[in-house]
Amino acid sequence: MIKSEILHPQLLSGLAKCGHKTNIVIADSNYSFVTNSARDAEIIYLNLAPGMIRSTVILEKIVKYINIETVTFMEYPADFNNTIAAEYKALLPADTDIAYVGRNEFYALAKSQDTLLVIASGEAKRFANLIITVGVVA
Repeated sequence: MIKSEILHPQLLSGLAKCGHKTNIVIADSNYSFVTNSARDAEIIYLNLAPGMIRSTVILEKIVKYINIETVTFMEYPADFNNTIAAEYKALLPADTDIAYVGRNEFYALAKSQDTLLVIASGEAKRFANLIITVGVVA
């Protein structure tokens, strides 16, 4: 039995394949995983039911396994109280570069050949999609 906080074999394998500048998408339950993902990206379905498994749990575990260069969020309306973004930021290393891009640019990044891994969560909060760009090992 592996002694790790992540036991999912497909997720461990996918993370091991991600090198510097690789993109990892953590997508909420509203995201169209197939049509808004890179053609060759591996999609890992962790979306058992609405609210399970939350994207914050996935991010919390992943940050322990990879270095993060940048996190990209989808822009949201100014009058929208985006509580999930605050939850994500609390889980990220303090020096993480954070970018915000429009919906179409976000989808273009998710569909780029740099995206190797797409993780489908059961996250029910809106605007909970993010793209992690893997950093170098320090």
